[in-house]
Amino acid sequence: MNTLDKKTVFITGASRGIGRAIALACARQGANVVIAAKSDTPHPKLPGTIYTVAEEVRAAGGQALPLVLDVRDEEQIKQRIDEAAGHFGGIDALINNAGAIRLAGVEKLKVSRFDLLHQVNARAVMACSQAALPWLKKSGRGHILSMSPPLNLDPKWFAHFGPYTSTKYAMTMISIGMAEEFRRYGIAVNTLWPKTIIATAAIQHEAGGEQLMAQGRKPDIMADAAVSILNRPVDQLTGQNLIDEDVLRQDGVTDFEGYRYKAGDKPLLPDLYLD
Repeated sequence: MNTLDKKTVFITGASRGIGRAIALACARQGANVVIAAKSDTPHPKLPGTIYTVAEEVRAAGGQALPLVLDVRDEEQIKQRIDEAAGHFGGIDALINNAGAIRLAGVEKLKVSRFDLLHQVNARAVMACSQAALPWLKKSGRGHILSMSPPLNLDPKWFAHFGPYTSTKYAMTMISIGMAEEFRRYGIAVNTLWPKTIIATAAIQHEAGGEQLMAQGRKPDIMADAAVSILNRPVDQLTGQNLIDEDVLRQDGVTDFEGYRYKAGDKPLLPDLYLD
């Protein structure tokens, strides 16, 4: 089922990785895609800008609007969301994909880095959702989807990087609250998390490099799961903390080998927070 044709999807952190993959998956269904990220000029280590992704979106069959956005700036968030809604005539889905990671404990983590984690992860979910709410109300089938994990309170997930964990769990808790708060507006709110690690720049530069990426999947699996969620009726799926593979299995997918980052028999590594 494709309900994304001519619908407008606003994606934060969309210049690379999972955000880019979701943008292209939406484009293949004919969506209007807002590529909102800080990357408007090429980075020496990281591929992709909002403009290169916009070109890819158009080539894939969607309409594209690249917008420079720092999700720490609430005034800019409101300006960009209103600008996107004005350009396309509304907003039907918000994907809170922008994220910051630093896997360090309290002893070693600078407070300024924790501030960044909190602002880009937890605070941005609230700020972006609040700014998009007036437009999502008008949609009639509004979706908010945030890239955050199910809540797992096993102390092992706090022992070595509690500050990061707390900001990712806050994204999920805010989403659970919004699902109930916005239910009366016909807006579905869910979270999505990968069953295995996803081969992205965050893994490459922050968590273990190319060797670890070889035990992960491509961002496409998260993109296909996200599109599946956006295509579901808002009254049938809300308030859920979803896992990419589980979503696709519900759609009848049984073969996940094509999503591997590298072919081979290396065991795939579960992502954080999944036992």
